[in-house]
Amino acid sequence: EVARGDGPVSPLPRSERTDLDAVTFVPLGGTQPMTWEQSLSANYTDGILVMHRGRVVYERYFGALRPEGMHIAHSVTKSFAGTIAAMLVAEGKLDPEAPVSRYLPELEHSGFGDATVRQVLDMTTGIKYSEKYADPDADVWRFARSASLVPRPAGYTGPATAYEFLATVAKEGEHGQAFVYKSPNTEVLGWLIRRVTGQRFEQVLSDRLWRPLGMEHDGYMQVDTSGAPLVSGGLNLRLRDLARFCDMMRQGGRFNGRQVVPAAVVADIAGGASPEDFVKAGYKTLPGWSYHNQWWVSHNDDGAYSARGVYGQACYVDPKAEMSIVRFASFPIATNAHLDPTSLPAYQALADYLKAHEHQAR
Repeated sequence: EVARGDGPVSPLPRSERTDLDAVTFVPLGGTQPMTWEQSLSANYTDGILVMHRGRVVYERYFGALRPEGMHIAHSVTKSFAGTIAAMLVAEGKLDPEAPVSRYLPELEHSGFGDATVRQVLDMTTGIKYSEKYADPDADVWRFARSASLVPRPAGYTGPATAYEFLATVAKEGEHGQAFVYKSPNTEVLGWLIRRVTGQRFEQVLSDRLWRPLGMEHDGYMQVDTSGAPLVSGGLNLRLRDLARFCDMMRQGGRFNGRQVVPAAVVADIAGGASPEDFVKAGYKTLPGWSYHNQWWVSHNDDGAYSARGVYGQACYVDPKAEMSIVRFASFPIATNAHLDPTSLPAYQALADYLKAHEHQAR
């Protein structure tokens, strides 16, 4: 459980608009325009909420999801962890240039042992791990069995917990050469957070984000058999609470009348990392982007950056448009490359529209 505590729920002021459904854009690689409303069904959206200048301007739910319902955030969880880790770096509690083994001697002989905290945060580690969900023999499924995310076959003798799995990950190549998206980095990050704070990750999440943000409901984390939470993708929460987190980032870390995350930490996240390191990963739908502190950074004219999870989970921050968008979805294919052609131009079209028509609230 990620407890919200006993404090008051922070308000989400509303100025709902009826004009956004008709906003049009052309999908990446396409020729025919599509409306914002059409994009929601195209991407198997379960729930979507748009905030503009701190107010809810659009909120819709589909399928099984209702406003009071919970939804898994998948790898959007990583950005919660990256934000907390960046706060610990800013406080001097976590040295970004230190080797992981300084804090986690249990991983000294693994591929992570001589990687720096910064390389783990930005996923530029050189580790032997495949995250191809469509390949039944990929390492992601070995990890899933270790962390009890899928049933273990009869006679299973592999690692029994996520931490045990991390110790088996071997080095491959050199650290710091390129961005390669590999979820075990975030599990290491969660372990680092636990080690330097002396608290379980869900407690840190509650103390540093859930309570200060005035979330309306407790969140919860998936755990392995040892009770350790799945930091790379196990957070479940309400859409409106994800909106509180996302719009806090849009406001430079400030929300509900208090500075929840230091402004310098948010600015560092929004500034991104090296697009040169990122391009080697081959994300055709994300040209010019980078990955920093577990966030995806566009480097576009609006300074947009995003938390992203498989099957279409998203927190999209557009500082220039003063807009944030959160989405839960159940797309049938895991990788976001299949949603990006409709999602990313839709988000940009909405941002451009709000900048040009900012006073047409209902």
